[in-house]
Amino acid sequence: MAKKSEPKIEQENLDGVVWLTADGYKQMQERLDYLKNVKRAEVAKKIAVARSYGDLSENSEYVAAKDEQSATENEITELDEKLKKAKVISGKIDTSKVSVGCSVKVKDLTFDEEVTYKIVGSTESDPINGLLSNESPAGKALLGAKVGDTVSYQSINSGTISMKILEISN
Repeated sequence: MAKKSEPKIEQENLDGVVWLTADGYKQMQERLDYLKNVKRAEVAKKIAVARSYGDLSENSEYVAAKDEQSATENEITELDEKLKKAKVISGKIDTSKVSVGCSVKVKDLTFDEEVTYKIVGSTESDPINGLLSNESPAGKALLGAKVGDTVSYQSINSGTISMKILEISN
């Protein structure tokens, strides 16, 4: 019987792909479920109550409820589209080079400090907490780099930033 190999992440840059961790995918699905099943009903009630006040042309509660409905529907559409394009980062990740889903320890040569980032899709990006988007200038510079490589990118605030790759891990 053939041994099942662990799934590997395709590392090519796929246009339109929304990279998500399993947790990020789950959170996005939960948010979509909440919007469709709870928030829609809440907004519909607000609209119904505001309609009961009469003249809709000067009814600020009605206008606010309709605006909230529009924002809710826009978020539902956006989340639906992202989930359709989502590629979940899972399985064994090739750590011979920096790719989406891996953690990378770097020596920031510009600021003389060591930092570890996890490379994630843009929807989960949180640089302050070490989650670096694959679409950010730093993320783009790191993608494909190997241990020992030095990469540089242009920072809006700090000019050219250079980093040396110290370690790549799952």
